[in-house]
Amino acid sequence: MRLKRIACALALLGGALSMLAEAQPVAREANAASAASKAASADARRRSQDTPFAFRGIALGITLDEFRAGSTVRATPIGSVPVCETDVQAGALGMRLKSRESLTVACRWAHRADDGWAVSQAVVDGAPALEHVLRFARVDGQSALRLYEISFVIDEITAEDLRDALADRYGTPRLVTQSVSSSGAMPVYVWENAVSSITLCFLPGTRNGTLTYLLKGSDAWVKSVVRQWQASGAEAG
Repeated sequence: MRLKRIACALALLGGALSMLAEAQPVAREANAASAASKAASADARRRSQDTPFAFRGIALGITLDEFRAGSTVRATPIGSVPVCETDVQAGALGMRLKSRESLTVACRWAHRADDGWAVSQAVVDGAPALEHVLRFARVDGQSALRLYEISFVIDEITAEDLRDALADRYGTPRLVTQSVSSSGAMPVYVWENAVSSITLCFLPGTRNGTLTYLLKGSDAWVKSVVRQWQASGAEAG
């Protein structure tokens, strides 16, 4: 009986060693997969630092032609299309509205209504925005108009939900609190990378939110466009 017990013990030991030997390659593969996943995530984070932010697939920096040609329409009702014309700020300088030669252009989604064209509502975080605009400019003397700003006005509930969603995607924002006369503090949340920023601001009074995607350096570009236009003395824009 003792010999049988020894034989059984040896058999069990052999089985355990065999299972351990089989488990080691699996563990090594799992560790390697985990390391590869972490490396890929770190690489993606590094790349994202040099990639402009995008609103639901519409990336800052794309050209106006790319925006118009794309099938991505983030607005309601179905069938909305981008309608673009000279930015009102540029119109104040004397540029003709709806001119193809404009140095700055503003686009909104619109749709055909019974009495003509009507502005559509951009869809932000699953809810219709109160206002929206996408702005393009000819950057640094380039011939192509490029998207430098996307902005929305959204309701308070959507703004709060979006703040949490952006924090999950891009991390904890930088909180900027600005004093407002009699309305208390106005919270402003900023996410940024090397080339762009997203700013979510809660407005006093209404508590609506403004959401702005912006290419860094765009203020200087737009001022350059204005100087270029003023210096040219052109009659048409």
